[in-house]
Amino acid sequence: MKEIFERRSVRKFTDEPVSAEAQEKLLRAAMQAPSAGNEQPWEFIVVTDPETRQKMTEGHPYSAPLTRAPLAILVCGDLGRQKFSPYDYWVQDCSAAVENLLLEACHLGLGGVWMGVHPIREREDALISLFDLPEGVVPLGMLAIGHPAEVPAPVDRYQPDRVHRERW
Repeated sequence: MKEIFERRSVRKFTDEPVSAEAQEKLLRAAMQAPSAGNEQPWEFIVVTDPETRQKMTEGHPYSAPLTRAPLAILVCGDLGRQKFSPYDYWVQDCSAAVENLLLEACHLGLGGVWMGVHPIREREDALISLFDLPEGVVPLGMLAIGHPAEVPAPVDRYQPDRVHRERW
């Protein structure tokens, strides 16, 4: 529960790299996410190369943290793994994987920020082209991950007026 309440979006990072061990822990946490029918439609592209991280920003106007983080992870959904087509449960499944990854980053003392890609076609196309994604693999979001240079203070976001019991 600690990480749920302390996790914040981190956009500034130190130059310290994220170890291979930490990267595996992040990806293991992501892959523990629930998914519709256990379809597990996710694919992950791990990027440490600064030039590639810079290129990832070219199709996304809010992606500057990728240039400051030592690690980027592109989370994609493989539409071929959908069990309930035409319903796009892959979006929910991959979003759950992203949240697990961000919580694990917090647990490891890392910081991260999620930058949405899907459903904005221009952003999708830029990343499909950059990474030569196969047909049917859709980029959902990008994560910038690293050792935080600063961590925003936790915020209590509970809003009791948004809770409805039994009916609206």
